[in-house]
Amino acid sequence: MTLRLLAVHAHPDDESSKGAATYAYYRDRGVDVTVVSCTGGERGDIQNPALEATAMADRDMSGLRRIEMARAQAFMGIDHRWLGYLDSGLPENGEALQPQSFAMTPLEISGVPLVKVIRELRPHVVITYDENGGYPHPDHIRAHEVTMWALAAAADAAQLPEWGAAWTVSKLYYDRIISPQRFRAVYDAMVSKAPDHPLLASLEEMKGWMTQRGESNLTTQIAVGDFFDVRDSALRAHASQVASDSPYFFWPNEIQQAVWPWEDFELVRSSVDTTLPETDLFAGITDEDEQ
Repeated sequence: MTLRLLAVHAHPDDESSKGAATYAYYRDRGVDVTVVSCTGGERGDIQNPALEATAMADRDMSGLRRIEMARAQAFMGIDHRWLGYLDSGLPENGEALQPQSFAMTPLEISGVPLVKVIRELRPHVVITYDENGGYPHPDHIRAHEVTMWALAAAADAAQLPEWGAAWTVSKLYYDRIISPQRFRAVYDAMVSKAPDHPLLASLEEMKGWMTQRGESNLTTQIAVGDFFDVRDSALRAHASQVASDSPYFFWPNEIQQAVWPWEDFELVRSSVDTTLPETDLFAGITDEDEQ
């Protein structure tokens, strides 16, 4: 049986900051891995002051982000689908979202393409964000809502029969990769092992923000330290969004591999028997789950 994983993300680059090592790890083990980008990232700002393709970003951010996504996809070795919706942007307080944007599109419209993808690919495992989107970006919240709607619709043979036979996903996970637990472990290790590291000043600024967050519920930890370099290459492929030396993303891999060699997830729903904590997203899935 070929195992299949589907990860639903809001924008191109989200897949690289939230799961790239896991996707590369499972792809290396023969799992079919597909990432869905719900939007094209058209309204993203340039986050890298050293971006070489600034002229293209100013002229055609959508086109540039497609190029970047293709590069990241190649590093991870995964399949990729665009859901096709317009990036909602991150408006200021009181600013309205564009009516045509992803976050403003009714679920019964925006969820249909994802139902088609689910029924076509028949994934055993789906990964997405929690109801808060991981952080309160309207597209991240909508990605959660669309995923939950599409999972229910895809499993219901009475809904959208024109998009194929019904399919019920065996396990649903929320991404918990950017957790206070992980940050604290890596930060403390850097203070102990590399007290003069230039990143420490930036991490000190992040410490307050991370410690204000409640502990994440980490039910499932995948040991993917050997794929952190792949993750970093995929992230750097999104050069418009991630500076190559970003302190938010690029911590010393040798320290991460020593103290937190995992990417973390929360098991939200399962139709198969499994025991927590898990070390495998596919724990409990057998040939009988190949419906």
